[in-house]
Amino acid sequence: MLTRNCLLLFLWFVFDKGSLSLVRPPGPPLSRSRLGKENPRSLRVKRGWVWNQFFVLEEYMGSDPQYVGKLHTDLDKGESEVKYTLMGEGAGSIFTIDATTGDIHALRSLDREVKPYYTLRAQAVDIDTNRPLEPESEFVIKVQDINDNEPKFLEGPYTASVPEMSPVGTYVMQVTATDADDPTYGNSARVVYSILHGQPYFSVDPKTGIIRTALPNMDREVKEQYQVLIQAKDMGGQLGGLAGTTTINITLSDVNDNPPRFSKSFFHLRVPESSAVGFAVGRIKAHDLDIGKNAEVEYNVVPGDGDNMFDILTSEHNQEGIIILKRPLDYETKKAYTFKVDASNAHLDPRFHSLGAFKDTATVKINVLDVDESPVFTKPSYEMDVYEDSPVGDIIGAVTAQDLDASNSPVRYSIDWKSDLDSYFDIDPVEGTISTNELLDREHIAQHNITIVATKLSNPVLTSRVAVTIHVLDVNEFSPELAIPYESFVCENAKVGQVIQTFSAKDQDLPQNGHKFSFKPSEKDINNKNFTIRDFGNNTAGIVTLQSGFRRRSQKIYYLPVVIQDSGYPVQSSTGILTIRVCGCESDGSLLTCSAEAIFLPVGLSTGALIAILLCIVILLVIVVLYVGLRRQNKKETLMTSKEDIRDNVIHYDDEGGGEEDTHAFDMGTLCNPKVIKEKLLKENRDLFRRDVKPETKTGKNQLPVSQDSADICNFINQRLKENDVDNSAPPYDSLATYAYEGEGSVAESLSSIESLVVDTNEDYDYLNEWGPRFKTLAGIFGEQSDTQSDTTTTTENRL
Repeated sequence: MLTRNCLLLFLWFVFDKGSLSLVRPPGPPLSRSRLGKENPRSLRVKRGWVWNQFFVLEEYMGSDPQYVGKLHTDLDKGESEVKYTLMGEGAGSIFTIDATTGDIHALRSLDREVKPYYTLRAQAVDIDTNRPLEPESEFVIKVQDINDNEPKFLEGPYTASVPEMSPVGTYVMQVTATDADDPTYGNSARVVYSILHGQPYFSVDPKTGIIRTALPNMDREVKEQYQVLIQAKDMGGQLGGLAGTTTINITLSDVNDNPPRFSKSFFHLRVPESSAVGFAVGRIKAHDLDIGKNAEVEYNVVPGDGDNMFDILTSEHNQEGIIILKRPLDYETKKAYTFKVDASNAHLDPRFHSLGAFKDTATVKINVLDVDESPVFTKPSYEMDVYEDSPVGDIIGAVTAQDLDASNSPVRYSIDWKSDLDSYFDIDPVEGTISTNELLDREHIAQHNITIVATKLSNPVLTSRVAVTIHVLDVNEFSPELAIPYESFVCENAKVGQVIQTFSAKDQDLPQNGHKFSFKPSEKDINNKNFTIRDFGNNTAGIVTLQSGFRRRSQKIYYLPVVIQDSGYPVQSSTGILTIRVCGCESDGSLLTCSAEAIFLPVGLSTGALIAILLCIVILLVIVVLYVGLRRQNKKETLMTSKEDIRDNVIHYDDEGGGEEDTHAFDMGTLCNPKVIKEKLLKENRDLFRRDVKPETKTGKNQLPVSQDSADICNFINQRLKENDVDNSAPPYDSLATYAYEGEGSVAESLSSIESLVVDTNEDYDYLNEWGPRFKTLAGIFGEQSDTQSDTTTTTENRL
């Protein structure tokens, strides 16, 4: 370091062409320094710095400030014209400088572990003007380390494990201690490891802190836990060094180095003979000193006396062997079983195979205890068949149950009433024979499921049950018939031996082996030269032609009887009728038509020609219908030309009257003297007419004459209203009748015709011709009506 600082100062002197003198009072070697840049505004002058001390001891406990070093420049001639300033980390608070002499002191104790060095800047200025004489220079004050920190285990205490029976030198773990002192200065941070407690089982590497086993074949079953105390000491383990310790808890992990062992070599168990399959007879256990999966035990029954009757399972909770019953026991057959059981580990370690077989064997004896048991049926279930409609009392079958105990008690049989609510069957209580109690119908119930109960006579509490299935067999009582009503067709150009229709049959009976039908022609139709029946042997048959050249003009429909026979017992048969139509076909056999009308069509017309002809016929029919409709529309009579109904008709003509000034159209004298028209009407006995109904002769009671002396018009109107209400000849629709009664004081008297008592049945309307040409049309209308009428009607009122 001293060489490096001198080289830097020399280079600075050469390039700056200045001279630097170093003052070295006795002390520690010089530290590294960095020269500042020259102020560009100052003149180039000779300068040089001297600082005698760059180290400061940590944890300084003296009463006076600790001397650090001295700053000096060549410009300082000792005339007190230069002032030294200090800036940077800790300037003024930790470090101070004498402005005149340049001496630097530390004001308080420092800790290298808190801050290892401080970077400061120094400058020489004129004492009067404070003008910088030299550029700033940066330097470092380093805190010199002392051994004031012991090694520490930051992660302790530790836990580790190592397999038992491990060889010497097996790696356990590594521990590391940390020293806060400066590892680059002296031996303050040089740590050495050693074991204070835990020998001779384990050892530690003094440099790396790796812990290894020191003894072979350490057995977990002997000692499982070990506690090791490790020490870490600095200063390379020399006297005066600081030390730290930690604890390591080491556990020996288990390996499968111990076989299972039975606590005894003979086990004695008992089991009742009535025990069900799967019953746990008893438990045995082989102990294993290992733990976890290394202690898992597998049990096996050694082939021999009891391997077919018993099995053994391992309990997951306590590794016990549970002996299970595999088959039902019978005390009367065998009273005891003796067999051996092996216990072995499920997970073996090949390193310990040399120690011998990892299993143990024990003998198990099981005595069967006698129990009073229920009767036992000879079969687990029974199936029986019976024909429907069998006579009541016919025996269907029998069941048998026995008491296998030494007492051999008799057994009684019965039917569980819940399984035979309708009492179709009965059973002999002693023999166990089952018979019918009702007539059976397969179409109603095809299968019966009943339960037979066998009761031990010496102990009625002991019973057993068995299921009996009774199948009701079908009796062939229905005749077969055609599956559907077949309607076939044969082409006029059909060939001999051609199959024109395939058909099948159906039967309401359901035989066990399925239906088997046969088909043949009827004996009555055996001489049929047109068609025959061919049986295909698969419950189907076909219609086969025996000739060619069928003609619809000769015969359109053929009826072919077919005899259908089933294979049941007794054999049933029936005769079906197949309908065959003769149709026209294309040359390839595709159907054209089977209608009768097609017979009369010209031979050789194609389908398109027939469609065109039909379309023309439809068009002609539409034209005829339209023409007839138009003709009927033109023949409708107008309202005025109708001679039968003049109700609600409006008579229109374009003649305009001349009013009172027109004296040529009619007689003015008639209008001037109303009595003339009244007398004329009375003489001619003209009846009143209603314009809304067809005039007809009054056949009912005559109307009462109008009272000329009455002054009460309301009574007159009410009287007329009552007459019309009871008049059966009144029209069935609403009409209006006006009664214009003017009273006696009128000069023209009454203008109404309601006073007319009698209507002339042959009223003459010729006087209308006398009224002039304007009434000619009206005279013509009423003149035609007068010619056709033979009766007259009276004007009535239906409603006001």
